[in-house]
Amino acid sequence: MNCVKKKIKEFIEKSFVTEDPIHAENVLEWVLKLKSDADEALQIAALAHDIDRAVEKRKILRSDFDDYDAFKAAHAENSARILREILNGCHVEQTIIDETCRLVERHETGGDLCSDLLKDADSISFFEVNMPLYFQREGYEETLKRCIWGYQRLSPKMKAICQKMTYSHHSLVKFLQETIHLKTKLL
Repeated sequence: MNCVKKKIKEFIEKSFVTEDPIHAENVLEWVLKLKSDADEALQIAALAHDIDRAVEKRKILRSDFDDYDAFKAAHAENSARILREILNGCHVEQTIIDETCRLVERHETGGDLCSDLLKDADSISFFEVNMPLYFQREGYEETLKRCIWGYQRLSPKMKAICQKMTYSHHSLVKFLQETIHLKTKLL
């Protein structure tokens, strides 16, 4: 499996999204915090869930979709397709390939224990490592929408963790507090 993880990391290092390599590692860290005995499929899925963003010619673009959830579904399916090619090329056992790709396909929506866990790890990692860079790149309005979307996907346990997060830049702390307040108000 080290060969597979190495190959995935090499792909992700090529991403034009600055935070992708850190995010991939951070999602794996969260998966292992939440489930220390996570199997190979879940660990590989944690690293590779956003791999389509690293394949410039094949990545799914937000601008091609009117609906954010449809964009995220297409992104997850595309990432699973790219990952399947990598895993097949590394001659990984078919059952691991199938489960890993299933998890990547469901990392945005969850639906069972393992895909819910991956969704939580991905979501909390956005707040922990992605949000500051996303904010610099996308600006206030888009980041607020993305934060509200991401916060609503968190399980109650992860919402509690998110509410305690702090950032070195005061405006980001204020931004997170606004997200939590708006989301709570909308419920």
